[in-house]
Amino acid sequence: MQRQTFTDEWTVSVRGSLFERSSGVTGGTTVNLPHDAMLGTGRSADGNPHLGYFHEGTWQYSKKFEVPEEWASKRVTLEFEGAYREAMVFVNGAFAGQWANGYSTFYMAIDPYLFYGGTNEVLVEVQAFEDSRWYSGAGIYRPVNLLVGDLVHIEPTGLRVTTPEIDDDVATVAASTEVINESPITRTVDTVLEVRDASGDVVATDARAITLLPGEKATLRHRSYIHGPRRWNVEEPTLYSARVRIESSGAALDEATTSFGIRTASVDPIRGLRINGETVKLRGACLHHDHGVLGSAEFDKSAERRIRRLKAAGFNAVRSAAKPASRAILDACDRLGMLVLDETWDMWHMSKTHDDYSRRFNEWWERDVDALVAKDFNHPSVIGYSIGSEIIEIGTPHGARWSRQIAERIRSQDDSRFITNSINGMMTMWVQAPSHEAPAPQADFGPAEPDSVAPATSTDLESDVGVEAAADDSFNASLAVIFEQVIGAPRVGEVLAEPAAALDVLGLNYGDVRYELDKVAFPNRVMLGTETFNSRIALTWKMILDNEHVIGDFTWVGWDYLGEPGVGRPKYPGEDAGFTEPYPGLTGNCADIDLSGNRNPVSYYREIVFGLRKDPYLSVQRPEHRDHPARPNAWAWSDTVESWTWDLPEDSPVTVEAYGDADEIAFILNGDEVARAEVGTEFPFMATAEIPYRRGAIEAVSYKAGAEVGRFALSSAAEVTQIGLLAESDELLTDTQDVLYVDISLLDENGTLDRSAEVPVTVSVEGPVILQGLGTARPSTTESFLDSACTTYQGRALAVLRYAGIGGEDATSATITVAADGLPTQSLTVSLTQPA
Repeated sequence: MQRQTFTDEWTVSVRGSLFERSSGVTGGTTVNLPHDAMLGTGRSADGNPHLGYFHEGTWQYSKKFEVPEEWASKRVTLEFEGAYREAMVFVNGAFAGQWANGYSTFYMAIDPYLFYGGTNEVLVEVQAFEDSRWYSGAGIYRPVNLLVGDLVHIEPTGLRVTTPEIDDDVATVAASTEVINESPITRTVDTVLEVRDASGDVVATDARAITLLPGEKATLRHRSYIHGPRRWNVEEPTLYSARVRIESSGAALDEATTSFGIRTASVDPIRGLRINGETVKLRGACLHHDHGVLGSAEFDKSAERRIRRLKAAGFNAVRSAAKPASRAILDACDRLGMLVLDETWDMWHMSKTHDDYSRRFNEWWERDVDALVAKDFNHPSVIGYSIGSEIIEIGTPHGARWSRQIAERIRSQDDSRFITNSINGMMTMWVQAPSHEAPAPQADFGPAEPDSVAPATSTDLESDVGVEAAADDSFNASLAVIFEQVIGAPRVGEVLAEPAAALDVLGLNYGDVRYELDKVAFPNRVMLGTETFNSRIALTWKMILDNEHVIGDFTWVGWDYLGEPGVGRPKYPGEDAGFTEPYPGLTGNCADIDLSGNRNPVSYYREIVFGLRKDPYLSVQRPEHRDHPARPNAWAWSDTVESWTWDLPEDSPVTVEAYGDADEIAFILNGDEVARAEVGTEFPFMATAEIPYRRGAIEAVSYKAGAEVGRFALSSAAEVTQIGLLAESDELLTDTQDVLYVDISLLDENGTLDRSAEVPVTVSVEGPVILQGLGTARPSTTESFLDSACTTYQGRALAVLRYAGIGGEDATSATITVAADGLPTQSLTVSLTQPA
């Protein structure tokens, strides 16, 4: 079907009662999709903590559009790439359909409800209310497309491409196409397949005819061959495109196009994961769906920016944690060479929040699985499906039964990817069915109370495994120890056996203790760390390298995210030790890359552990906490900053951390060696030293076997004298789907960033653009991303511009201006370019 964007000039309003709506009380605002309605609710201490203290609600989106008379002989469908949540679609006041899941792509046939030759209106109602453990956002937060096709047409997800036979000389391209005849007569049509390479040249073709009875749907299969195929992999992500065209008497009726890659993928416990026959260890990052200052609104440029920066930081895989990945993320992974583990849900039948998807699961799970496979099928980046995230009932016989059911539903449609489940071994013991068998010995973890289905508390878990957390430690701090001892218990291994049997790869959250245990007990098992602690990077990666049956690891988390505030925040004596940080906590604060897209120190440590970085890295523990260091936290990294600009008296002692694959690291202060420390004494790949603070330059020089192998330096910033503006592109498309990221930084006269500068900045724009978002990576703040001013964090802020789409047809440029008290105002002009 022919696709056209359907994103501009929607009206959004709070959905009130029928009386309020009929009285026009609710009002409305004109927006271009994608749009996150939750951002506009604001934050307060009485907001939802899981959501980062944003407020929940119900909204309605409406759009008027013209329908030509000739569409009366067409099929018209709306494609929603994501609407959060419980989307109810109405056309001209008539109910057209609904979709419960907020993350699935879904299609809505609207032609039965249209007025042809006049103005029509589509209205979508959504809600978000106590249904998520993270920031969900709300509204139509991903693009919407209008699909128009002939009565004989290709189904919206009807084109699927495989490459069943590949060698260096020839690759077979097998395209299956679902064609439907909704006309009242039998039709015979011609179909043509064209395959093009990355340069746009036709490299394979095939032509076939198909006869369809009225109302009949059939699968048409094309087969063609590419000579000298180029394979898709993470280093060279070569893409091809396939187009199937339907014709009748030489006239085009419909067509469908998709990109695809030529590659093989397999898993076994001897050689692990192999892409095109070569073993690949997954250096993975779990990834939430929000885009920081944009909330949940998803743009192609935003998705590509995330994947590009994650790959530059050393990752080669992402897991769409607890929800399906967007089409934009998958497209970016295809183009850039990033492997994907796409996940289904965060729960099945047992809830985790008051009104989550568990209430809809039983009725909707099959449609969600079908939508996931249809979305992912042609993406070479997708190597596996996960059927859940920390499912509570997974350790019960019926949980294992559901594992098989869901896995087989996927396999019936796509048997080319491995299937896993992100299982938290702790949760296998949280819910146990009543049993008449003799209870397991207490040393094997001990039986759950037969009539109890409540989650075990931290005290229960500590008692069961003999772990005693220090009285002044937070539960987060003791979790790593508790997880290791509980998940490694024999009883957990027994309970995991049946749900694991339904999978191709056993995925474990925080379960690396089982890698060696299961290698002996289950020699045919392939394993994967679907979620792991930051604090165990080096240990976990060594275990992965030492065990062929473990194919990789996904850290929690690759990019900081809204919601679950403070889960990874370093916590100091006297601070709240709970899992969730009080308001104004905003982000999880446990990521390699911060909310604005800048790398944190842990990212460089991980890159060194991966063996991808030769030079050392240097950061400084916050001096204000030197006498009362942070307590351990399973998800947190050391509270350090890549800065040598501190408001300290001369020669004040500071603690520096240097990471490196070396024997020792020397610390050079203003040309003099002031300390030298062995690497790995207290923590793998790390050396620490206490040195005097003196403005100037501090350098870490790493040595292996006595020879220098790398160096890294930090310099003190002088007084801030200028505002730096750096756009990620010199142009912005005159398309409301395009955005432009502009980094704002506070610099001295030499261009050195002052990470200690926290200065209010005000942003204004000129031309047919809007300020779509403005903010920083600050993990706890009262500032709004929708304001035109913010306070810099570590010397930085981030602005995102978007083409407004109104009155800008003749404009050729737009300008962003940033002002701060005491500093020269800085402006940056970007070109406005027509889309190709």
